[in-house]
Amino acid sequence: MTTASSAQDSATHTALDIRSLPATSPLARDYAFAFSRLASFYAADPGEADAWRAVIASVTGHPAHAAAPRAAIAGVIRAQQSARRAPEAARASLAKLEQAGSVAVVTGQQAGIFGGPLYTLLKAVSAITLAARVEAEYGSPAVPIFWVDAEDHDWAEVRTCALLGADDAVVTLAAADLPGAGSRPVGDLVIEASIAQTLDALEQALPPTPFTPDLMAALRRAYAPGTTFGRACAAWIETLLGPYGLVVFESSDPAAKPLAAQLFAAEVTTAPRTSHLAAEAGRALATLGYHAQVEPAVDSAALFELGESRTPVKAAGDSCTIGTRTLTRAALADRILAHPETVGPNVLLRPLVQDTLFPTVCYVAGPGELAYLAQLKQVYAAHGLPMPLVHTRSSGTFLDSNATRFLARNGVPLEVLAAQDERALNALLAAQMPAEVEAAGQAALEAIVNAMEALAAAVPVVDATLQGAVQSASGRMQDDLKKVQGKILQAAKKKDDTLRRQFRHAQAQAFPEGAAQERHLGFVGFLNRVGPSLIDRLLTDLPPAPGRHWLVTL
Repeated sequence: MTTASSAQDSATHTALDIRSLPATSPLARDYAFAFSRLASFYAADPGEADAWRAVIASVTGHPAHAAAPRAAIAGVIRAQQSARRAPEAARASLAKLEQAGSVAVVTGQQAGIFGGPLYTLLKAVSAITLAARVEAEYGSPAVPIFWVDAEDHDWAEVRTCALLGADDAVVTLAAADLPGAGSRPVGDLVIEASIAQTLDALEQALPPTPFTPDLMAALRRAYAPGTTFGRACAAWIETLLGPYGLVVFESSDPAAKPLAAQLFAAEVTTAPRTSHLAAEAGRALATLGYHAQVEPAVDSAALFELGESRTPVKAAGDSCTIGTRTLTRAALADRILAHPETVGPNVLLRPLVQDTLFPTVCYVAGPGELAYLAQLKQVYAAHGLPMPLVHTRSSGTFLDSNATRFLARNGVPLEVLAAQDERALNALLAAQMPAEVEAAGQAALEAIVNAMEALAAAVPVVDATLQGAVQSASGRMQDDLKKVQGKILQAAKKKDDTLRRQFRHAQAQAFPEGAAQERHLGFVGFLNRVGPSLIDRLLTDLPPAPGRHWLVTL
């Protein structure tokens, strides 16, 4: 498949090599630049056109994606779209999914307040872009799908949203606890009137722009009291990206569970095969110098029982244990087939559920997902499902024009802003020092060293014991001179407050509180700054290009 390169750079977006950025994992680096090292862990290289042709043929010919299963999942999503009043483009995209030979490009993320971090939006936009490429380059109707994962119980992880305030300080907002929070799946939690206070706090925290009123009105419609948290997140993503043809799927919908019931029952029957295969792949990754993203329990099935709490299913011999209850494998399998809504997949089985429901030719992954998917190739084979290609999502950092001009003018690489200390700032300020001051300081130091070395060499003719005293004096003089140089540097720092402010402004945007922007800040703040055109900018300026991180001026 055609990929973007640095030749596409413009005045508003520049491609950076991910290997230059902090916290890029060895696996992510090699996936982009040395795929052959990892080829045995994935379906194929997404950079190869033949790989796309092969997986398209494999997926469209699989029995799971015949006419009847396609119609069934389309019916589930159509009901969801109707309840959310989805835009026409999203409905038309769903209709395309029912066509024989159509394929899906899927991505997803946990339901998060106000849509979650920036990378959530980047994943969704990447799926739209890649689906368009598949259709244009291989002639297969392709549908971008966003999987809203809302069966987790970790309310604390999804209830907060961070953004930059007017003074570049990070403001973190948190939704009030909802009944059942922490025990029930987050997607089932019903939003209460308290959400109005969170929305008001968001509006107060957002720097006012011409886009703020419409943004807040749309959020208040999506996050209305009486709506479940999962439905609200799905509606918000759909509001933004449904007009671009994105199909949003609420994966916790009980109506979808019967379509994966056979997979759930097979997992119970064969457990802990999935866990063993994933663990074996994890060990193989470790021998190559990577790490296992998931370390499953040796006796676990890749399932949870859902209810007031999410309880793992364990298997040994002919029995399965759920909490304090024990059932035979056959009895649990029968119960799942009769009531599939009572269970849900863990991280190892979720991709297989996805690719049972959808004719997935490509999954758009973040770095963590890229790592755990490397443990699943044999799991796909064991369940008789074709593994899709895995394409990394778009990655980017958004700066305002002042910040990008500062970096360009001073030759400051983006990555040096990550450290939350003043080393990079001090180096920059030192580089701004007038050349004659630095030269004079260096000359003074050399003069002291040379003069004292000459004296130390001469004094033994008078008294050999004085040599040590001369050397000590030399060290004190050098230390004193360094202190003077430090005072000169401090004076320069005070003199150049503008440079300091510019550095910290760029640093606060790129690495808020020391974290990567796309992981730490909610995308709602960027929508407030740029408005609806942000989506068009992302589609234009952030193509999903392996090994590239885009620096974008907003």
